[in-house]
Amino acid sequence: MMQMTAMIKQLIILNVLFFIGSNTIAPIAYDYFALHFPLNEGFRFWQPLTHMFMHAKAPMIMHIFFNMFGLLMFGSPLEHFWGAKKFLFFYISCGFGAALLHVGIDYYQFQQVYDLLISNGVSAQEIQKIIETGEYNTAIEQFVSKQNLTEMYRSYHTTAVGASGALYGIIVAFAFMFPNAEMMLLFLPIPIKAKYFVPFLVLGDLVMGIKGTSIFGGGGIAHFAHVGGAVTGFLIMWYWKKTQFNRHRWD
Repeated sequence: MMQMTAMIKQLIILNVLFFIGSNTIAPIAYDYFALHFPLNEGFRFWQPLTHMFMHAKAPMIMHIFFNMFGLLMFGSPLEHFWGAKKFLFFYISCGFGAALLHVGIDYYQFQQVYDLLISNGVSAQEIQKIIETGEYNTAIEQFVSKQNLTEMYRSYHTTAVGASGALYGIIVAFAFMFPNAEMMLLFLPIPIKAKYFVPFLVLGDLVMGIKGTSIFGGGGIAHFAHVGGAVTGFLIMWYWKKTQFNRHRWD
């Protein structure tokens, strides 16, 4: 691990300030800065940016700890080679990519259930009741499963926070830059080269996102945000490599 670079330091400080502030003097910050479902009245245009500086509420401090530790570990070498401006552009872009795929998947699934309800004669008022309260006439279950109705309600009300999506893009870039560096999972301490480890990590998130499960036994993990950040990081790195990106454009 290289010495902490200037932009990494600023990003960590900013994340910590958001975490402390939203858990002490300004708890309402979650309503304004967390990423809401686009059709939810709490959605604001700045949330695809601000959500990546928010983290799970205290006492769930491990969420921000692991994200900041990963940012320090994998981001510092990249900033060292790229410079602060190029690194920040990459980091923010991956965060946007994470938000886009996460919201896109949620919206697609939401709209599928919505259209199915409409096509089976469910009124807009009844659908609005499902969205707002999660309650519905059980007769609806003959053509829409309880799980799909629950997911529809969840998609509308659940917010997304965290730097994980942007961090996945950073990890992908690290694997591009240092493919033979050895990495490992905390609970599986077997060193694996980054060029093999990172695709395995992203594939795992894709599978868990599709299945709606978590290796830790619970929900609440935005797997598609991780995939979105990783894919965005891959596409940027592929483009930069293809065009032999000139780092001096960022000076």
